[in-house]
Amino acid sequence: MKVNLYHGFVKAYKKRIAPNIKLVSKTEERISLFKSNPKNPLLKDHGLTGAKKNLRVFSITGDIRIVYLPVSEEEVTFINIGSHNQVY
Repeated sequence: MKVNLYHGFVKAYKKRIAPNIKLVSKTEERISLFKSNPKNPLLKDHGLTGAKKNLRVFSITGDIRIVYLPVSEEEVTFINIGSHNQVY
């Protein structure tokens, strides 16, 4: 699975995730899992509705999520990362 990073994702990652070493580790673990098996139930992957209906989300922790845009079966673009309130 090829993952592209939207500039907003990189900015949010640096601000919200990078300062917390445990969160960095958990994020890397879940991204690796997503790349190998995007349908893994641990990720709690689901589509969004309304204005964001083209986007999907998967969970890093109970409250931290990655919002992404599926480009094709083998390519996605990570759009945002953060808590439920930050990404919605």
